[in-house]
Amino acid sequence: MATIEECRAALEKLSENMRGAEGDVRAAASLDRSVSCRITDLDVTFAGRMTGGRILVQDTLAGPPREKAQIRLAMTGDDLVALVGGELHFAKAWGSGRVRLEAGLRDLFHLRKLLR
Repeated sequence: MATIEECRAALEKLSENMRGAEGDVRAAASLDRSVSCRITDLDVTFAGRMTGGRILVQDTLAGPPREKAQIRLAMTGDDLVALVGGELHFAKAWGSGRVRLEAGLRDLFHLRKLLR
């Protein structure tokens, strides 16, 4: 099982990948939205902001998020690490229910460019 530190490192790597993106992916990454990533097996939530083409984790909270973020993810720690490491494809994980993504319709259209 992935640790909290491994999950935070995976989010940092995702942020670095987003920052180096180009074209449509860069445009999608440039959204300015509140973000939460709930790690279900660790019962922890990383809360922060997607801004300036990256994700800034501002808090690590025990349990579910305190406030409803504009973009919300939920998954196990192992799935987060596998997604960022390229071992798990987002569309398959989302389709099978391993990953939950909730956001407004407009944000989902932008995010689909990031999640190919």
